[in-house]
Amino acid sequence: MAYDPGAIDATLAAVGEDPALIAELRLAFHEGAERSFATLKGAPDEATWREAAARLRGLAASFGAIRLMALATELGDAGLRDAKLLAKLERAIARL
Repeated sequence: MAYDPGAIDATLAAVGEDPALIAELRLAFHEGAERSFATLKGAPDEATWREAAARLRGLAASFGAIRLMALATELGDAGLRDAKLLAKLERAIARL
């Protein structure tokens, strides 16, 4: 499992108690993860693949999602369009 609900919730709680802001940040996190997934899925070359994995790793780090960071690292180390890891990422994003 790559979703860290406790870590993400703790990170979002640090911004204060404004529910609208928390919802906006959660949405931005989810959309960023979706964009990374789409880029990885359609990556035409290794450089694009690795760049998308690095962006996902940075996004996960900024939200304290340690397991998603680990998955992004695996993706960056894997070969272009690793179907097994892409499926794992897609499941993780669906749980966000």
